[in-house]
Amino acid sequence: MIKSLVALTGSTTDPAIENQVVVTVGGLECIISIIRALRMGSCFSAESRNPLPASPTSTLGIGKRKNYKKRPPRLRSFDHAREEQLRRIAGRMCLNGSSEVASLFTQQGKKGTNQDAMIVWENFGSRTDTVFCGVFDGHGPFGHMVAKRVRDSLPLKLSEHWEVNLKNTDDDVLREIVGLNTEGTSVNSPDETSVKFEETDKNPEIFQTLKESFLKAFKVMDRELSMYASVDCFCSGTTAVTLIKQGQHLIIGNIGDSRAVLCTRDKDNSLVPVQLTVDLKPNLPEEAERIRKCKGRVFALRDEPEVARVWLPNYDSPGLAMARAFGDFCLKEYGLISVPQVSYRRLTEKDEFVVLATDGVWDVLTNEEVIEIVASTEPHSRAAQAVVESAVGAWKHKYPTSKIDDCAVVCLFLGLDSSTTSAKKFDHGKNVEEEEEESSIMNLETGKDWSALEGVSRLNTLLTLPRFAPGEDDENQEPGGKA
Repeated sequence: MIKSLVALTGSTTDPAIENQVVVTVGGLECIISIIRALRMGSCFSAESRNPLPASPTSTLGIGKRKNYKKRPPRLRSFDHAREEQLRRIAGRMCLNGSSEVASLFTQQGKKGTNQDAMIVWENFGSRTDTVFCGVFDGHGPFGHMVAKRVRDSLPLKLSEHWEVNLKNTDDDVLREIVGLNTEGTSVNSPDETSVKFEETDKNPEIFQTLKESFLKAFKVMDRELSMYASVDCFCSGTTAVTLIKQGQHLIIGNIGDSRAVLCTRDKDNSLVPVQLTVDLKPNLPEEAERIRKCKGRVFALRDEPEVARVWLPNYDSPGLAMARAFGDFCLKEYGLISVPQVSYRRLTEKDEFVVLATDGVWDVLTNEEVIEIVASTEPHSRAAQAVVESAVGAWKHKYPTSKIDDCAVVCLFLGLDSSTTSAKKFDHGKNVEEEEEESSIMNLETGKDWSALEGVSRLNTLLTLPRFAPGEDDENQEPGGKA
């Protein structure tokens, strides 16, 4: 392509002309990559909008690309032999199916390749009483590859750092491993200072050890993604909601807008949901404040008033609908982080199962509806499939003109008698605040479903988006406003 453009100039010997052609081609390639990213996943679709400015010196296109590609060393593509070894591990499941303790199911939507991934790993870390679960929602042109890469690599890194932390119990050694300062906050970057540890007297030692392991594993995972040569994560990424269950201990690590919900029983023995994670979207005050401090922009389009998105300071892209994610390195300097929120809950005999699912489920089904579907499905091996089928039906009913999103569900059953689950009447109106106060989990706003699509027209609009202006208060800028 470069030679053809040089030929059109009528000269192949002028270095200045050749350099200009190379820069122009680089800018065009970047623009093509961005447009592809905008068409997929949680990024804003640009199908009905004007193309980005064709400036060969754009910050997004050339400057950031060069900095991103300079990160050494570049890793080769994922080893297929290693992937085959993972598939042969007993107790590790990542395809539609079930076991005695879990049910998994994923289904492609109408947007193209299924970018959701999931995993259940029994006997995790060679511990017979331990299970690892996770769901991952990819977005962008390589989102499906990023989600699968994280699915396969993150559990291994988590297990490795868990072992290291168990062998090094000294506080100074642990702080060195996870990059903590003496105040217990991360010093890896300014973006991570919002992560704080709970007081040690409120949670068992296993939580402190695993929290440090989660933080380190997520950091290393994101750094590794930036070094793969075969997967371009500049405009692609994935969410991750993961948990480790060891005996009565449940530790959850989450980034993005996938969700984990626990089904438990109240004092009247009725089933009630307890949301274990927060949907980490840009409309949350703390998330929005961090992004704006890093000069990123946060706002929703007029035709999607409830879908807050993250935008670059001076470009109408990528419109990412989450505040934390693996990958998406075009936004990592503007407030997007891959630091997980880690929380703990001690399980009791009243807790029956946990549901992990991507936002394709939660955008159309409430926590109560999902718990009721799982509880009423027999046998339990079909529980995840039943949730996905109900979500697909809800998409068709609520948003008949929209493309159905990919869905992935993992149901982890906690060992109670399954016959009692479906026999009890489900209580939709029960307030579960008392249940939450009794656990050590982070303070979540239960009863409120963070659905981004409620009442949304799901249309794209041609807009002139506001630009970042240093020194000005852009918090309340409307789309189409002036800098």
